[in-house]
Amino acid sequence: MFSGLLQHTHLLILLAVVLILLGPKRLPSAGRAIGQGLREFKDSINREPQPLAEATATADEETPPVPRDVTPPPQ
Repeated sequence: MFSGLLQHTHLLILLAVVLILLGPKRLPSAGRAIGQGLREFKDSINREPQPLAEATATADEETPPVPRDVTPPPQ
């Protein structure tokens, strides 16, 4: 079913459509953004999982505390 999907002519047509849609000025930045996204995805997959207690402790350190008893100012 998908054996002939990525032939040379298909790739050239796809590249031409992308070039028309993005234009030559935005094409390098789009490629960089895709590469950075793939790199971050790969790094997140290869990262060792943290224990739950350790992950929540680091999240609490980064998050500012929320005041619980906040009364509205008098009008």
